[in-house]
Amino acid sequence: MENVLVERKFRQPLRKGNFVKDQHRAKIRVLYGQNDSFHKRRMKRVFDLSVALFTTVFVLSWLFPIIGLLIKLDSKGPVFFKQLRHGRGNRVFNCYKFRTMVKNNDADTKQATQNDSRITKVGKFLRKSSLDELPQIINVLLGDMSIVGPRPHAVPMNLEFAKEIGGFMQRHRVKPGITGLAQCKGFRGEILNFQELYSRYRLDHFYVKKWCLLFDIKIVIATAFSLLTKNEKAY
Repeated sequence: MENVLVERKFRQPLRKGNFVKDQHRAKIRVLYGQNDSFHKRRMKRVFDLSVALFTTVFVLSWLFPIIGLLIKLDSKGPVFFKQLRHGRGNRVFNCYKFRTMVKNNDADTKQATQNDSRITKVGKFLRKSSLDELPQIINVLLGDMSIVGPRPHAVPMNLEFAKEIGGFMQRHRVKPGITGLAQCKGFRGEILNFQELYSRYRLDHFYVKKWCLLFDIKIVIATAFSLLTKNEKAY
């Protein structure tokens, strides 16, 4: 959900794959916590694959073509948008979304704002409903993401956040998720100030310490309710 303004800091566009230099890698390397075991990770992977495969067969098989057609009819450009983000252990991967903006040079570097002129008519609906995140089911199938976990930020934004909050990168002890504890609590979209960032971090940190299959199921249910009630920042 969060796009970032990074060129001013890093002097290079987000699409380049070499942001995590050796010196940065050393700074953000984390140790895996005690709340981690092969059995728990296996159960989580089974849950992820079950949800992803069910969604692919019964929802995405017909919804993807419809959304893709609407995007193509609404504006020029590809159906999908991809962005480099941090995964488990700070490994970089391509995160997929439906394209919700017209083609522009700031797509990777400027955060989406309210009444953003770049957002298309179809894109506005996709963002409001969070349907733009559905292609991340592909990331789940590939093993880059989970259904539930801390939401992944773009690589340069993580490096900036890590300067503001000590231990911020430890949220990557687990795979990032399509939804997370922060999102089901209403923290979606644009990050406007430090308090919002810190609140998300505290919720992510709590999830990393306490995650289990039952917790994931509760978050999925809570997310469904939050999409209906806490969407004022989904733009």
